[in-house]
Amino acid sequence: MAKRTVRDFDVAGKRALVRVDFNVPLKDGRVDDDTRIRSSLPTIMYLREQGCRVILMSHLGRPKDASDPALVLDPVAMRLGQLLEAPVRKLSELMGPGVEAAVASMKPGDVVLLENSRFDPREKKNDPTLVYELARFGDIYVNDAFSAAHRAHATTAGLATVLPAMAGFQMAREVAALEALVADPKRPFVVVLGGSKVSDKIRVIDRFLDLADRLLIGGAMSLAFLKAQGLSVGASKVEEEGLPYAKEAMKKAVQSKCALVLPTDIVAADGLVEDAAAWVVGADAIPEGWMGLDIGPATAKRYAGIIATAGEVFWNGPMGVFELAPFAEGTKVVAEAMAACPGVTVVGGGDSVAAVNRFGLASRMDHVSLGGGASLAYIEGADLPGVATLPDREEA
Repeated sequence: MAKRTVRDFDVAGKRALVRVDFNVPLKDGRVDDDTRIRSSLPTIMYLREQGCRVILMSHLGRPKDASDPALVLDPVAMRLGQLLEAPVRKLSELMGPGVEAAVASMKPGDVVLLENSRFDPREKKNDPTLVYELARFGDIYVNDAFSAAHRAHATTAGLATVLPAMAGFQMAREVAALEALVADPKRPFVVVLGGSKVSDKIRVIDRFLDLADRLLIGGAMSLAFLKAQGLSVGASKVEEEGLPYAKEAMKKAVQSKCALVLPTDIVAADGLVEDAAAWVVGADAIPEGWMGLDIGPATAKRYAGIIATAGEVFWNGPMGVFELAPFAEGTKVVAEAMAACPGVTVVGGGDSVAAVNRFGLASRMDHVSLGGGASLAYIEGADLPGVATLPDREEA
């Protein structure tokens, strides 16, 4: 069901409280990757065009106290202003008399960014007192932070219960893409999963074994599947608690219509460093003392061939330690195969997004989800508070 968006409501002239996800990496006091900031620009620009006064809220990092100077949003405000080519007034508080005065003095089209929402301990508790104090600043609530939608926090869920609520454009795109993926994927539907831990993705694996036609496994988690088969993985770092999950997944795959595909060769190395000695070995022949750090070329070629014939592909998790050049090829081959695939291509958050950005291929994907944990939770079938609290278009 499509959620009500800013286009479905008369937002003209309103004070818009907008939850964005500006939880971006910082380096030397500057934004190091502005992907998430750019993702909310269409919503912010639309609201400004409608004469709204735009009050932005976001968290940044995981502050241990109420005023971690390394996690203030000043660098974010600076970058946002550059992208908007308009002033962005950064406030030093989330609420209080200073915020009230600043909001009261706003003119149509003005943009204000409140301080890190997690500086207030009531945020993560979805405390009603914080919800109502923030609600005083807005006439409407816009949620454009799908990547934080799995959190039932005051700014991600609570405000939607006390103000007229709607999705921003980024939120709407994320929900539409993932809803189509789980409800009616194009066939054959291919899923590529990588990363480190089977336990983190066991519910997703279980869901895709019911939904997909082929499930391609890579990354460190593939080593857990190999070890669960009784194969030696050398000194590879394998999540021991993930082994029972891997065994259950392989058992279910035999009984399902989905083919679970594992690497047949591995790039092994004697150390996790750029200049480590490395060579390609069979997946059943990783030497003692060596680590599996990427899928091998034969596996990469096989995975690329499967992706090429897909009607739809979903990818989450790298195939190896792609941050280091000797172990990046498997991830790069998968990314290039996705880019060339004539079917629908969806990249699902986290390191996969970093990979397609690194290889300059993000623009060739049909949808790049910034959701990470939220994307996987949605696919699992979990209720996302930040989505569930928004009214459906027809209900609205």
